[in-house]
Amino acid sequence: FVIEQLQDWVGQGHRRDSAAVLYRSNAQSRVFEELLLDAGIPYRVYGGLRFFERAEIKDALAYLRLAYSHDSDTAFERIVNTPTRGVGARTLEAVRMTGRVEGLSLWKATVQLVQSDTLPKRARSALQNFLELINALVNQLTDLKLSEQVSVIISHSGLIDHYRKERGERAETRVENLEELVNAARHFSFDPIEHEGQDALGAFLSHAALEAGEGQAEEWEDCVQLMSLHMAKGLEFPVVFLTGLEENLFPHQRSLGESGQLEEERRLCYVGMTRAMQRLYLTWAEVRRLHGREYYTTASRFLSEIPEELITEVRAVTAYPTLSASSAMAANSGDNIMLGTTELRLGGAVRHAKFGDGTLVKVEGQGASARVQVNFEKEGNKWLVLAYASLQPL
Repeated sequence: FVIEQLQDWVGQGHRRDSAAVLYRSNAQSRVFEELLLDAGIPYRVYGGLRFFERAEIKDALAYLRLAYSHDSDTAFERIVNTPTRGVGARTLEAVRMTGRVEGLSLWKATVQLVQSDTLPKRARSALQNFLELINALVNQLTDLKLSEQVSVIISHSGLIDHYRKERGERAETRVENLEELVNAARHFSFDPIEHEGQDALGAFLSHAALEAGEGQAEEWEDCVQLMSLHMAKGLEFPVVFLTGLEENLFPHQRSLGESGQLEEERRLCYVGMTRAMQRLYLTWAEVRRLHGREYYTTASRFLSEIPEELITEVRAVTAYPTLSASSAMAANSGDNIMLGTTELRLGGAVRHAKFGDGTLVKVEGQGASARVQVNFEKEGNKWLVLAYASLQPL
């Protein structure tokens, strides 16, 4: 939707740099980068790095690359002590020297040093542990799908635990970026003919290297601006796409338990909306993939705070019925819920096209944000957006 609207905007004679795509989480930029590149629309990540240029992504890719090919000296140098594992500067210089003298890759030089007595015991042990880690990762990657390989690398290398132990929004952003890398692998299109001589992992690593090296426009070029909401403060654009307006994403999940943080999220949303000079698009995904699973989302509470007369609703064509906010009003005060002309009863049996039969146990919110909890016989408890769940009473 965003790409189509951008193409239409530019087709009307507007400059590309008059449009900005804003997002709450930096991890959201990857999909837009990929789609803009595919559409041939120049773009630039304002005040930040492109997805595949971010340090934590480079770290994860280096683990993948070294597991894929032990002879990658660049990957070895990047991760031999990331996260910290006791490989100091002197030890690393000894590895480099051995490699130069013997004409070996850093990996083979490390193997040789570990088997000799030339290093102190502590340094030798640290290198031995690193070799064993990479070899263990290689064994674990066998027969896994590409996305599973990336997930294993991120978790078993210690990268994700390293950032989860840190505090602050910066660390959380890095975790989100690593999780988005798994999504990137899941959606990577591997063609054995196009990628002749490579398997899926090799092709993905080549793709990532190309993505990191090209595609972003120069500062002086006429290009679409991608940026986080924090970077957008003080800027204005004729047209703005404020994306990802979903509960747990915007407002962010960590803000929901504290009123002060929730108010800060609301102010941030206001900042995003007021960046638009002429036209503002507010978007949310009905289904989003997080942590390797697909979730039905709930529209952000901030959307329901906007007067309806100021909104022109536009929906993409989906497999779900298109309902207006007023046709999906949930009545929390009674036992019955009206969905258009269909009446659902709390505690009553319902049927879902995908999840089967279940019992309606809870309802929250109203309008476009209304959601219900259903205890399905085979799938267990699930939260669904009422307007799109297509529940049928039994």
